[in-house]
Amino acid sequence: MLAPEEQFEVLKFGIGLTNAAARTTRGSGDLRRRDFDRERLDRVAAEFAPRAVAFVGKEAYRGLFGERPALGPQERTLGDVGLFVLPSTSPANAAVPYSERQRWFEALRDWLEPVDRVAVRALVLDAQNRALLVKFVDLVRQVWWATPGGGIGKGESPEQTLRRELDEELGLKDFELGPEIWTRVHTFAWMGRILRQREHIHLVQVERHEPVPTIDLRAEGVHEHRWWTLSELEAAEETLVPRRLPEFLRELLDRGAPPKPVDVGI
Repeated sequence: MLAPEEQFEVLKFGIGLTNAAARTTRGSGDLRRRDFDRERLDRVAAEFAPRAVAFVGKEAYRGLFGERPALGPQERTLGDVGLFVLPSTSPANAAVPYSERQRWFEALRDWLEPVDRVAVRALVLDAQNRALLVKFVDLVRQVWWATPGGGIGKGESPEQTLRRELDEELGLKDFELGPEIWTRVHTFAWMGRILRQREHIHLVQVERHEPVPTIDLRAEGVHEHRWWTLSELEAAEETLVPRRLPEFLRELLDRGAPPKPVDVGI
């Protein structure tokens, strides 16, 4: 147990503390929407890139996002950062027994441990060296453009998974599977879970292809497909996955496939 004056000791445990609202009031009911600084929270999440932000009390979350949450993990994220709502520890919340509050803090501890997921993806290039990417949109309209592919299914080989995924996402059936050119390990929040995804990215070259999904992909957050030139990727304002995609694509086009997979970061 730490006393209030020992608050900075929590940093030793990989925990940071901050206020959702800066103004002191007698109770959360006295706070107004203008007391909550959403832009500041966005800056904190971007600068420190925590695994998650936990809100002690529903009112802190509601004041920042304007929506009433349930306790536990939220499907909303701040980029890759997960969000979790805990019961208030205020004496005013005495209706919730200590054991119930403790249970939610223990649930947070368990939730913070990422779920390992192995995925295989493809950098699909056509005869014009354009890259075919898929657009992911989450429930709060955050957007990412990424290479097609997905998690390796039970009993599948990486090649079987990639052929299934490219068929489902792009309608791409007949292709030669090229070498594994890139690898990527990234921990991020998605749909109420924290994933530690280990990706193996292969090169797939086609003459041409008009992407037509063979299944409904909206439940997976996939909403669009697009061929991108290198210059379009270098000028893109959207979030690309991996983030340094233009740099590594240029290197690939200049030098060819690497002798062993290159770590492309997040």
